[in-house]
Amino acid sequence: MFERIAELAIRRSRLILAVTVVALALMGVAGAGAFGKLLGGGYDDPASPSSRAAKVIDEKFGGETNLVLLVGAAQGRVDSAAARQSGRALVAELKEDRTLRNVVSYWDTGSPALRSEDGRQAMVLVHVRGEDTERDENAGAVIDAYSGTYDGTLSVKAGGGAAVNSDMGEQSGKDLLLAEAIAVPLTLVLLLVVFGSVVSALLPLVIGTIAIMGTFAELFVLGSLTDVSFFAINLTTALGLGLGIDYALLMVSRFREQLAGGATVEEAVRRTVSTAGRTVAFSAATVAAALGALMVFPQYFLRSFGYAGAGVVAIAALSTLFVMPALFMVLGHRVNSGRLPWARHPAPQPAGGRLPLWGRVARTVMRRPALTALPVLAVLLVAAAPLLGITFGTPDERVLPEEAASRQVSTALRASFPGNDDAALHIVLDESVDSAPLHSYARSLSRLEGVMRVEAATGTYTRGQADPPGAANAALGRRDAQHITVVSALTPKSDQAQHLVDQVRSLAAPAGTRPLVGGTDAVLVDAKDSVAQRLPLAITLIALSTFVLLFLFTGSLIQPLRALALNLISLAATLGAMTWVFQDGHLSFLLGFTPQPMDVSMTVLMFCIAFGLSMDYEVFVTSRIKELHDSGQDTTSAVVNGLGHTGRIVSAAACLLAVSFFAFGTAQLSFMQMFGLGSGLAILLDAIAVRGILVPAAMRLLGRTAWYAPPFLRTLHNRYGLSENSPGPTTPPVRAKSTTGV
Repeated sequence: MFERIAELAIRRSRLILAVTVVALALMGVAGAGAFGKLLGGGYDDPASPSSRAAKVIDEKFGGETNLVLLVGAAQGRVDSAAARQSGRALVAELKEDRTLRNVVSYWDTGSPALRSEDGRQAMVLVHVRGEDTERDENAGAVIDAYSGTYDGTLSVKAGGGAAVNSDMGEQSGKDLLLAEAIAVPLTLVLLLVVFGSVVSALLPLVIGTIAIMGTFAELFVLGSLTDVSFFAINLTTALGLGLGIDYALLMVSRFREQLAGGATVEEAVRRTVSTAGRTVAFSAATVAAALGALMVFPQYFLRSFGYAGAGVVAIAALSTLFVMPALFMVLGHRVNSGRLPWARHPAPQPAGGRLPLWGRVARTVMRRPALTALPVLAVLLVAAAPLLGITFGTPDERVLPEEAASRQVSTALRASFPGNDDAALHIVLDESVDSAPLHSYARSLSRLEGVMRVEAATGTYTRGQADPPGAANAALGRRDAQHITVVSALTPKSDQAQHLVDQVRSLAAPAGTRPLVGGTDAVLVDAKDSVAQRLPLAITLIALSTFVLLFLFTGSLIQPLRALALNLISLAATLGAMTWVFQDGHLSFLLGFTPQPMDVSMTVLMFCIAFGLSMDYEVFVTSRIKELHDSGQDTTSAVVNGLGHTGRIVSAAACLLAVSFFAFGTAQLSFMQMFGLGSGLAILLDAIAVRGILVPAAMRLLGRTAWYAPPFLRTLHNRYGLSENSPGPTTPPVRAKSTTGV
């Protein structure tokens, strides 16, 4: 297959490049429309009880409160005549807005719960209509129209879920622009340093551009058919640029190596595609398998990263396999044009010559594998230790910078108001319920620990005592359904608040009813349950697909197991370090975030990305080791020479890819900081600690067993696996004398 790709590039190079230019233009046109198709939110399981509760409330009761306007009196209290008049005028305008429903205010109800304890602020509770992006747009319009000063007597700030999502979407766009402004120029500088020539340095950017534009076009199509999160854009840019550089770096390095060894341009193209191209194909398959596992989750926030991740990997690999060889044919020896003063001409290492740095490291490790590997393992395990205390949450206003208005409103609601109506639990009885059992149920709810009050159609309940129903209570009841709100003084998303959700769900309900419990804390409980249910399947799919692909790649039963074990160790260290930083709060003074539980969705995403990219470098290194081993070198020589050839490429690729992710460390959204820093750290740990130290140590300890496979699996590999058997000139191997006889 790879020989046919090479021959196509040799015979039709200019046609391939012409088609690529046209395709890139079309992808650019389609991709520009992706931004209008992508949605906010997507953190909830649509089949969960909390999601079903929200749907019933939306259909039958006008929707849960998702926007809170915090209104303050410019002078005096909100009960003053001027503030009352302006407040009622504000509420009247809001009720006229067709994008809003269920507008409830202190000036309408007189409820003490809607006035601050000092009397200087009041709440207006609103439900913003629409699904996801439409809701965010509607909320943004309301926020723009009313935030600031109203009628000269009131100050208005917006908070609640819709305002938080609106602020997150706006901040995400700013963070992405800043990350790209940092990553792209820095990456170009590093490429110039690595390649030493302008033309060679620009080639990876060509592949990265094709990968990003192609994935934008894919997201436009998918966004027209299903729900896709706008955060998929962030992954597309980071991964597209990074993988484009990774794959192109491998191809350009092998092509230049072949030219330096005396091969003609055509011979160099053939050999590059059949070796480095084969590695790129297997690498892409392993990364795509890891990211594709995200599609098993019901939250479209996670599924979107699966769509974008698998798409960007496939497009980067295909463009590397077809476009890069065509560019080589057109450029030929001009691939080294624009050589910089410090650069040396690439030349093959003569037999018996001085080993490159990573080859010398590997040789040292393999002489004393246990002595060198144990300290590295100890450091990784210490880094993983914080995982023992990990807790999980979902994004809220705390991921935003402190100056964000929606965060300031949430802080004020917790500090100045009795209870937190914005974080209330919403219970739906989607059946007809008589007054007596409804009254008894509401009283029981009000006696639960932490509950301040319960509002139902039959009245307002405080610690088992009922007040007569008012106009607001009447809106909570219908013939065919009942809506009950449970307001507590507990910190939203705390362990106590989540325990209250469990208590409410376990409380005996009126006969013949099955309550659905929604609200902020119920959403968190359901999100954790949903991810926990699907996670074993996702991990199984990742492990199984990786095992099969690596077996087909190496023909060994042991190599996939060794790769999986080492990857899990480095991943545990990465996740432990992120827990230590973002949950426990270390370095928060430097990065400017608020410590909170680990975002459950972003943690799963980071695991899949880091696992896939670790396998990316596993394939890079193992491909050259296997190539040398198949040519007759013993295991030790193959590992030493293989790392000597690929160590610089892997370390350079890791640094370049890490830059793309580390750029997100400048983000103002804390979960994007965690995503960027965690992914970048995982890449560097894998490239340096795992590939540089643990792989040669493991290969030395395994010896001949490293290439073991039972006879029937060996037969299977011979029939279906990919082996290096293509003709063409090879660079003379750097042979190291084996001191082990392995």
